[in-house]
Amino acid sequence: MRIAIITARGGSKRIPKKNIKLFLGKPIIQYSIEAALNSNYFDEVMVSTDDEEIASISKKMGAVVPFFRSKENSDDYSTTCDVLEEVLLKYKELGKNVDYFCCIYPTAPFVNSDKLINAMDLLINSNADCVLPVVEYSYPIQRSLKCVGDNIVMKWPENYFSRSQDLEKTYHDCGQYYCMKTSSLLTQMKLFAENTIPIITSEIEVQDIDNETDWLLAELKYQFIHSK
Repeated sequence: MRIAIITARGGSKRIPKKNIKLFLGKPIIQYSIEAALNSNYFDEVMVSTDDEEIASISKKMGAVVPFFRSKENSDDYSTTCDVLEEVLLKYKELGKNVDYFCCIYPTAPFVNSDKLINAMDLLINSNADCVLPVVEYSYPIQRSLKCVGDNIVMKWPENYFSRSQDLEKTYHDCGQYYCMKTSSLLTQMKLFAENTIPIITSEIEVQDIDNETDWLLAELKYQFIHSK
């Protein structure tokens, strides 16, 4: 069995009702639900939430909410792995064996069905534990700075005279989706599992959404992509 798990707890503090806030006219979680449903790759598209309003909206969009998230995994200290473990074990209790899953964050409007199909195909047709999108840092982190008292100094001063093009490329997690084997998650309890294959993603398709400025930038990027 293959399922999509959209992790959407209530109680966002920096952006109130973040997971169902309107993004260019529709609840932002709708983009994740539609991407999963339109891929036709999953036996179920489920939302893990502790919030009645999120659950109601998600079900209207075609997702299922077979159970509510526990209180223990609904606070600020719960990790994505904790939530995924709870969902997968609960499915097992219900007699449903999940072989593969894709965790999709509810604030990931740049995810689409083609991306999910590509990632899941890559996972299933390889020996990977996990497939996830990454994006290159826009500036070499080897030349990053840090504050020491009132001064700015290089974190790695040995790179002071290095040219940017001579430094190794570095990447970070896009924070959008993770396609994984259930057995890998349950045994390793890490999103970056031992054998993880990256999908390198364009910076224009990536945006952390932690505040109102981030939200505006995400909408502008989305409109730019879809205006082509």
